[in-house]
Amino acid sequence: MTVIEKLRVLLPHWMEHNSEHAREYRTWAERALEADEDVLAKHIEAAAEKMEDANRDLEGVLELLGGPTETSESR
Repeated sequence: MTVIEKLRVLLPHWMEHNSEHAREYRTWAERALEADEDVLAKHIEAAAEKMEDANRDLEGVLELLGGPTETSESR
């Protein structure tokens, strides 16, 4: 498998993994807000936004590579 083929499989997995982390971060940001820890919540929310920014960059890479492979699309 070439590097390009491998990336076309890996990138969708990485993006899903990042999305899962962002969702979990937001859950904890909400919990911090409920505990009146606004500063902590703000920083956790910022981390979630950075994960989403990373996904946008990875989506661009995947687009440049021609999109996901059939194998990664069926996951």
